[in-house]
Amino acid sequence: MPEKEVGILGRMGPGAAVNFLNKVIALTPAQRDQDHLRIIIDNNPKIPDRTEAILTKAKSLFPILLETAKNLEKANADFIIIPSNTVHYFYEDLVTEISVPILHMMSEVVHAVSAPLPGCKRLGLIATNGTVASNLYQKQFRKLGVEVIVPDPQCQAKVMDAILSIKASHIRGRARREIIKAANLLI
Repeated sequence: MPEKEVGILGRMGPGAAVNFLNKVIALTPAQRDQDHLRIIIDNNPKIPDRTEAILTKAKSLFPILLETAKNLEKANADFIIIPSNTVHYFYEDLVTEISVPILHMMSEVVHAVSAPLPGCKRLGLIATNGTVASNLYQKQFRKLGVEVIVPDPQCQAKVMDAILSIKASHIRGRARREIIKAANLLI
């Protein structure tokens, strides 16, 4: 069976695509360069803000996302991965426009969490305002009877500031402390 070619729709913050790629490389049982997967990445961080688009119900960035998916389709990707939670808000629209399968991150997370935590009834979510407001994780986990809890508005504002700081490559210090604080509050 021929090896599949992975397409990464990375038009969001470049850190998400790089972080994902580093994880794929680390988890690939390769003994030499040729043992790694062929990965096609389309990355353009100039795309408009996804959270803003979700909160304002704007569809203006969808054509850019679709262009990216079509680029990966033309490059012969066998399937597409979107290493951005927030962009999954546009998932249903994307899958109707292209022939290449797109992995659904939230479904994959549900699968990964439900096996090792079969009795889980509540999960905490730390994410962008757009991901929280879109209810992407809440919808998927509700199917299993699992409640997804999120930070209160004041804490969520600090989480969003921390995420923006992390996207600007400021992963230490205040941003890290705020994320840890939000996690502890959810716990």
